[in-house]
Amino acid sequence: MATFMGMFDYSIDSKGRISIPQKMRKNIKPEAKETFVATRGFEKCIAIYPLDEWENIEKKLSSLNSFKEKDRLFQRTFLMWASHQELDSQSRITLPKTLLDYAGIKSEVKIIGVGERIEVWDPEAFDKYLNSQSEGYEAIAEQVMGLGI
Repeated sequence: MATFMGMFDYSIDSKGRISIPQKMRKNIKPEAKETFVATRGFEKCIAIYPLDEWENIEKKLSSLNSFKEKDRLFQRTFLMWASHQELDSQSRITLPKTLLDYAGIKSEVKIIGVGERIEVWDPEAFDKYLNSQSEGYEAIAEQVMGLGI
């Protein structure tokens, strides 16, 4: 499993290309074949998965029950935004305009490592998201991780 972490400020070019930070690229496994899947993330960001991680997600998606309406809706919504992207010779991927529009990204991006995925945010949207959280970091850490950190 690739583990991405860190936060980086980058620009996006007029063709919708962003560079994958070098510190993140070194964590990409050979099984990913320098291929990623970009899709709609949560809270108005773009989620980018290396191909090997995406294959794990596909397994989970295929195990959903297509006779349940919410399962079908999630599969459709998650997959309709997805697109394969390969690293070019300058370690960039192209993000589809539909995803850029969804995330409100214009020219600057904040790239965040979140474990098995990379998130791409409009910097202002990310700041707004962080500032909108009613609970502090410590309270959330205690709820999510427990007292044993």
